[in-house]
Order: sequence, then structure tokens, then C-alpha cells
Amino acid sequence: MDIKNILKQRIMILDGAMGTLIQKHPLKEEDFRGAKWEQHPSFLKGNNELLSITRPDIITEIHELYCQAGADIIETNTFNANRISQSDYGLEECVYELNYEAAKIAKQVAVKYSKQNPSKPRFVAGAIGPTNKTASLSPDVNNPAYRAVTFQTLKNIYKEQVKGLIDGEVDMLLIETIFDTLNAKAALFGIEEFFEEAGIRIPVMISGTITDASGRTLSGQTTEAFLISLAHSNPLSIGLNCALGAAQLRPYLQILAEKSPFYVSAYPNAGLPNEFGEYEETPKQTAALVETFMKENLINIIGGCCGTTHEHIHSIATLAEKYPPRILPST
Repeated sequence: MDIKNILKQRIMILDGAMGTLIQKHPLKEEDFRGAKWEQHPSFLKGNNELLSITRPDIITEIHELYCQAGADIIETNTFNANRISQSDYGLEECVYELNYEAAKIAKQVAVKYSKQNPSKPRFVAGAIGPTNKTASLSPDVNNPAYRAVTFQTLKNIYKEQVKGLIDGEVDMLLIETIFDTLNAKAALFGIEEFFEEAGIRIPVMISGTITDASGRTLSGQTTEAFLISLAHSNPLSIGLNCALGAAQLRPYLQILAEKSPFYVSAYPNAGLPNEFGEYEETPKQTAALVETFMKENLINIIGGCCGTTHEHIHSIATLAEKYPPRILPST
């Protein structure tokens, strides 16, 4: 079934945090190394993307938990599976494999649950994180003109990641946690270049991050400016995730709902972290806050980011059944 037809009929459910559920497993350095990287010179613990190869059982289990909770769309374990992020571990040459294997795992789970319930098909979104570099801002306060990465470099590293994801048969791409719109533009450029060369095209979702109460991205854009800057790419959806909980996200989501000609997505954190970096918002609390989005017809796709689990997604999915999706404005 075409995802656009489903989006016209109901609110679709995105999964929750991958890292939050990974952290529930008492993993050691050996779990990340496996046999493949047993002799690798750098420490690898914390490089969650490696688990798609060294502990695929854990990643499969997490995808299944989210499908059982009611997720329509599951994200690949590839948030940091790019050449820039993997350079921290000396694993730049493994980028294609990390994306391909992660996509294959998610696809197998999606196919399994789609067969179990054909009336609720499951989709795989290839997760493309922002990298730890910014194209718009200088990391050197003494040299505002300096850039740690170029647009061309970003375009190429995103394109490399996309090849692995598409070869692994994802259904769509999700450029997420965008703090710098120029990075997102590089990702879109790389995606479009790959589409043209490969002769294929799949939907693209975009999700930005409002970093604080100023209502702006880290690179300084308002929500409306963020939307306008990326509308040229004609995405399947545009939305917001991370940094804020549902309560803090609502006013910016309302702007998107009013202005966006595309479907709107949201996947907030489980509240704001405490002084220990822990998220304390319960599934019931998160769902109650997210229900406001549904009552006010602000969203088409809803899920969870940092701190959310399959229990949060189950609570959200149960409530979503009661509400119609946001209707796209007539153009």
C-alpha cells in the first residue's frame, strides 16, 4: 500500500528511541567489536551502529518491540553511520556495510509484521543523522570564517550513506535531528544526485531540531524559515524531533501545521532530561501531552525521540486511533 494513501486516512506511528533501548542491555566492549573488529586499535563501546553487525539480535529485538507497540514506520540503526561520525572510531571505510546491514535487519522485521497483519503494512525509514559537524557555523570563535566541513564533503558522505540504505531496501529516507539547514541541503543534494544516477526515487522525510526556547535551530533559523528553506525538495513530510519534550515542542509544531504544504511529523523526547541526563516522563505522561497534537489536528506522523521506549509508543499509538490526521492545506 502506498504510504501517501495511508497518511490520508490516519495518523501514522513512528518508532521511539533506538539508543534508549540499546542502553537497557549491559553491553561490553566485546559486544561492539565482535569477531570483525576484535583487533581494532580504537575503543568501540558506544558506537551503536556496529551492533547491526556484531549483535543483530539486539537490533532485531528492538525493531520488533516497536512493531508490537504499534509502529508503522521503524528507523534503521544508522543515525551515526556516516563517514564523519565513524571517523571518531577509525571506521570510515565501514559506512556502506553499516547502512546496508542495518537496513536489511529493519526490512526483515517490517516484512514479517506486514505479513502478520496486511491491513497494517510496516515501512522502513533510513535514518540519516546530522553528523557532528556544521556547515554554517565556525567552531573557532577567533575565526568566524572557518568551517570544519565543506558542503561538497557533506554531500558526498550523505550520498555514500544513502547508497547503503537503499541497497538494503529501505522504503524512505529520514533526514533527522537537523540543527543546521545547510547540512540538510547537502543531504538533499546528495540524495537527489544518487536518485538521478540510480534511476530510482523513494520518499524523503525531513525533521529538524529546535534547540531551546528561542524557537530556533542551532544555526539560527525560525521554524517557518526552516520550512521555507527546505520546501524546494518537496518532501513527503517535514517535522520536528529531539531537544524538546512534547510540551515545549507544541508552539513550533503549530507553525508547521499551519504553514506546511507537506505532511507534518513530530517525535519529541520523553520530556527534558534531569541533572543526570535521564528522561523521567512516563509513557502515560508523554501520550497525554502528544494527544494535544492530535486534538488540534497538528500532525500526520507521530513517534518518540530520546528517552522514549516501546511502552511510550504503545501509549501514543493507542491514542492515535481515536483521532483523524491533519489535512493538507489546499494549494
